[in-house]
Amino acid sequence: MSVDWADVYRATYAELVRFLQRKVWDAERAQELAQEVFVRALTQQPASPRAWLFHVAGNLARDEARLVVRRKRHLALLRSEQAAAEAAERDAKHEAEGVERMQAVQHALAQLTERDREALLLWDAGLSYREIAQQTGLAPGAVGTTLARARERLVQAYHALEEQNVARR
Repeated sequence: MSVDWADVYRATYAELVRFLQRKVWDAERAQELAQEVFVRALTQQPASPRAWLFHVAGNLARDEARLVVRRKRHLALLRSEQAAAEAAERDAKHEAEGVERMQAVQHALAQLTERDREALLLWDAGLSYREIAQQTGLAPGAVGTTLARARERLVQAYHALEEQNVARR
C-alpha cells in the first residue's frame, strides 16, 4: 500500500518540528531538518511512516549536533576573547536569563540517559506510547514508567543546576 505523504505531512509536520527543535534548539534549523526528513521520505514506503519520520529526524538531529560541535570548536579557535566579551556585554539581561534557562534545560537533558532523553522528546513531540516503544525498543508497558522516571530525573537535574547557579552568584 502506498503512503499518502501529503496526509502524513499535514498530520505530523508540527510535531516533527517540535521534536527537532528540542533536539537542535533552533526553530529555523528544526524546520529545515523537518523538510529534509520529508524530502527523504518521498522515496520511501515504510510500514509505519510516522515512526520512520521520527527515526530519520533523530538521526538528522544527531548529525546536526555533531556538526554544531565541530563548528563551535572551529569558531572558538578563530574568535578572540575580546570579541566574546563585547558580545556578552551587548546581550540584554532578559535575553541572558532566557539563554541561561535554556542552557540549564539542555544541561539537565544531557544528564539523562539517551533512552530517557529520547523517550521524553518523543512524548513531547506527541507520539503515543506504542510509537515511543517502537522507536526506543522499550516494551509498550514500560514506556509510562520510563517517562515518569525520566521526568523526575530531568526535574532533579534542572533543580540541581539552578542551585549551583544561585550558589555562584
